[in-house]
Amino acid sequence: MLPIVFIHGTRVSGTMWSPVRARLDRPSAAPDLPGHGTRRGLPFDMGAACEVVADSIAELGGRALVVGHSLGGYVGIATAARHPELVAGLVAMGCTARPSGLAVGAFRLAGRLAVRHPALAERASRYGFRRALPGPVAEAFVEGGLSCDVVPSVIDAVASGDPIAALSAYPGRVWLLNGSRDHFRVDERRFLAACRDGSLTHLPRRDHITMLADPGRVARFVENAAAHVAENVGEDAARAVPVRA
Repeated sequence: MLPIVFIHGTRVSGTMWSPVRARLDRPSAAPDLPGHGTRRGLPFDMGAACEVVADSIAELGGRALVVGHSLGGYVGIATAARHPELVAGLVAMGCTARPSGLAVGAFRLAGRLAVRHPALAERASRYGFRRALPGPVAEAFVEGGLSCDVVPSVIDAVASGDPIAALSAYPGRVWLLNGSRDHFRVDERRFLAACRDGSLTHLPRRDHITMLADPGRVARFVENAAAHVAENVGEDAARAVPVRA
């Protein structure tokens, strides 16, 4: 059975995926990226993050569906381009904005403020998650701790990458999944066009965080993607209709 490796977003940890993983009947892992969770204090860069994902795939047998949200989506895209032999398929959620211009400047400013006032940044993050998400889902987001001090390194790493080029280099199946109200979907059509075999799905009335508010729905989407990849792995022309959210 094809396993799944989940990749978390900025400043949280792999525990954010616990409600989704609990609804799956296949092996899965959700490693902490450098600078986050159990790896807090380690320097973050995209290469090191991709190696954490690659190691996790190897521990599960050497090939997996990779699922990432936000930062995790960018890391998943980069891992797929660097290690296509390990990534059997990719679900990239909330990560279809090219990191450039004023947006990067705003995030860099927020990152500097988080480093100067880490306790305040963590309290604000906890409050935001608990306001946006149902109780058990919000608690999963904060369970592994919040690492606001890593934000500047994350922004530098994402801003220096080219996710569209990385997607075009990956030969496997890609599902792009966005909330219809997510500000990170601004370049989604360019991301979709870069995929060799991709689809784009919207979750109605969901934003960047609330797209994860219904873990059962996300689990069904991911399970269908994993089943499709497992069924078609090794076929030269594996094409599919988009998975229904």
